[in-house]
Formats: sequence, C-alpha cells, structure tokens
Amino acid sequence: MAKPKHIELGDGTLIPILFEDRAVLAIDKPAGWLLAPDSWDRTGRNLQLALQSSLAGGDYWARSRSLKYLRFIHRLDADTSGVLLLAKSPGAMRSYSELFESRRIQKFYLAVVDGIPKQSNWPCRMKLSPKPETVGQMKVDERYGKEAETYFRVLQTSQQTALVEAQPTTGRTHQIRVHLAAAGHPVLGDPFYNPKEIAKVKAGRVRLALRAVKVNFPDPFQKRTIQIEAPTDDFMKQFGFFPKLKLVPKIV
Repeated sequence: MAKPKHIELGDGTLIPILFEDRAVLAIDKPAGWLLAPDSWDRTGRNLQLALQSSLAGGDYWARSRSLKYLRFIHRLDADTSGVLLLAKSPGAMRSYSELFESRRIQKFYLAVVDGIPKQSNWPCRMKLSPKPETVGQMKVDERYGKEAETYFRVLQTSQQTALVEAQPTTGRTHQIRVHLAAAGHPVLGDPFYNPKEIAKVKAGRVRLALRAVKVNFPDPFQKRTIQIEAPTDDFMKQFGFFPKLKLVPKIV
C-alpha cells in the first residue's frame, strides 16, 4: 500500500510529511493549529485531537502506515509553522523526549522582526517566567525566571525589517518572541509582544512571522545524525526577502 506524502485531516487540511522512519514522523505544521492534549477539546484547531481522530477513523494516510499511535514530542506556538516531530510509539516518545531534555536536538527558526538589529549576531540569556496579569504570556525575569538561551543571526535586511535566524538551546514558552522583543526587535505579527501589530493581526492582514525551519539530532536508535528541513521560500517571499539561504549550525 503506497504511503501518501501528506496527512489529510477531516476538514481537508493537508499537512506535508517532511521525514519518516520507524520511530518518528516529521510534519510541516501549519500556522493556526494549537498543540494540546487529545482530551482538550475547547477549540476546533487542536492538532493532537485532529490527528488522533484521523487515526481512530482509519484515514488512508494513517491506515497505509498501520499507525495506532502518534503524539507530538515538542511544542510549537499555535501561530508558528514548520518542523514538528511526532512519535509513533510510547517508546519513541520517551527516547526523543530525553533528547530534547538533554538539549541534543538543534533547532533553527526564521523570524522577521521590526527594525534592523545593530549587531549581526548575538546571544540572549535573559531568564523567563509567566506574566501573572496575562494568561499565556511570558516576561523577562532575571530574579525568579527560568534559564533561557537563544542565539540570533541577521541574515537579510530591508528598509524597516530584518530576517533573523534564531537557534534556541532551551525550550521556554515564547522564548524566541520574548528575547527578540527584549532586544527591541519584536516579531512581525506578534500581538503579545509587538503592540504595533495588534490591529493588523485582528484584521487578518499579517500572521506571526516565525517559522521552525530545521532540526538536527542524533538518532536514538541508530548510529546516524538526522537533519530535517522545512521549505523556506514562500515564508521569505511573503515578507520581501530572498530564498535559498543556508542555515549553518553554530552550537557544537
């Protein structure tokens, strides 16, 4: 039975499959889908619940793979698109979760930000904690916050914006977005940390300019290194930048 190269959800949403082996399946997560437990049904855009429903319904993409289990290993913000790893079994879930916890997975993002950073590359190690007065938001908190580290590199600039590569080595909620806002260059389309964008986002004129574009990691089951990339051309062109840039790992 031929395996489709995409997942088709019940509402017709097509999600490209970027990589697959016996343990994991990597997809190009579309923006606008929340990663929440399959028991959390307060939104029709719960990706885990939609995947679980598709598996239970015996949809062809799942049936052709004899899939009985599929669960996200790490999180992307609801409005962030790009590379997302899904475990095919509880054993794979445990092994890959350990990779993330031990920081052996390199993650790369592209972000389009307001303004032109003065530095071409810089690290940010500002600690982060939840913002008590606003549910779901984070803030810089050097006294009580948790450790957070992101490396940034400017790839291209326009008159008023810049295309930035972000490489987080920790996985705090909204880490890249808060660190860029703290640097004075918030992400375009971010109503939480870029107040100028609130009206545009509400009017549907702009979406969050943040995309997970690459992961590198040692295969926990075989002696090989896996590299998975998501397409970047459309994302870059949408914000007026040139495609075909190479993302170079800087953390050894």
